[in-house]
Amino acid sequence: MRDPRQVLVRPVITEKSTAGQMNDNQYTFEVSGDANKHEIKHAIERQFSVHVRHVRTSHQRGKFRRRGVHVGKQPNWKKAVVKLVEGETIEVFEGL
Repeated sequence: MRDPRQVLVRPVITEKSTAGQMNDNQYTFEVSGDANKHEIKHAIERQFSVHVRHVRTSHQRGKFRRRGVHVGKQPNWKKAVVKLVEGETIEVFEGL
């Protein structure tokens, strides 16, 4: 298994992900593009000492950005929504 720091890029904190965290015990992360569900599950369990119930992944398309006449595109990225076992939380997210 790879190091959890290579699999997990950053947490995704949006209004929708915060609602999922509060209601359904789900946490959203940006993950490495080549990470699979098993690697993501083991990385979350090792990094935060919790038990993962299941993982859902999706590829997000990068947005197009313009600044004047210059046009660019943000890179595509992979998102993972992780559902934890009932009664467990990730303490880092509690104050957000």
